[in-house]
Amino acid sequence: MRVSLIAVGRLKDKAERGLADRYIERFDRVGRSIGLGPVEEIELGESRKDNVAARRAEEGAAMLSRAPYGARLVALDAGGKQLSSEDFAALMGEWRDAGTSRACFLIGGPDGQGEAVAQAADLTLSLGRMTLPHGLARIVLAEQFYRAATILAGHPYHRA
Repeated sequence: MRVSLIAVGRLKDKAERGLADRYIERFDRVGRSIGLGPVEEIELGESRKDNVAARRAEEGAAMLSRAPYGARLVALDAGGKQLSSEDFAALMGEWRDAGTSRACFLIGGPDGQGEAVAQAADLTLSLGRMTLPHGLARIVLAEQFYRAATILAGHPYHRA
């Protein structure tokens, strides 16, 4: 199962980019042997519309247009469902085993997700109750991709 990370905004900070790349490369390496990956990162520009609803709508439409037809869609949102690392790994494994060809993780811009994304999402996922900057959320998500792959592969990285 291929994985897409579709995000509004770009990782410009060298340290953030390096951490995200580190975990994505690790996921790709471990995931290959268990039918997960690689990760495709798609960075989209922020909307310049003059109100929140219009920005959310434009960014949401842009993210959805980049998701392949039939992909499982996961919208990241602070109000979403919180999963343990084990539960996240189990979900990834279930989708893979069910023949899902692609899972797309959608990270909206500073104003959050639009209604179209909320309606289209198979799952709305929260990385926790604390608000995270978008760059850090991407790093945490990339690390959880890697952690899920190690859990599914029986690798010792994950210690509960």
